[in-house]
Amino acid sequence: MFLMSNFLKALATVIDIALSIYMWIIIARALISWVNPDPYNPIVRFLYQATEPVLYRIRRILPPMGGIDFSPLVAILAIVFLKQFLVPSFYELALRVR
Repeated sequence: MFLMSNFLKALATVIDIALSIYMWIIIARALISWVNPDPYNPIVRFLYQATEPVLYRIRRILPPMGGIDFSPLVAILAIVFLKQFLVPSFYELALRVR
């Protein structure tokens, strides 16, 4: 059972790192949206392609709020929730499996 415990710990660590990286990508996209970026810049294109699937789904749910896009904020709050709920749950499960 120690293999399953180690697997769950590793999975929790990978999820934590992936969520942190994605949160920083969303923050970078939000900061870039304040200026007029070159849409042909590879970094700008990457940021838009990496975040648009998630932010588009959130925008469809949120009502219009006077031209202000709150979807990055909602996405960051969801990521923080997952980091506080999902990652410790996997760690706790790993301890119980052992």
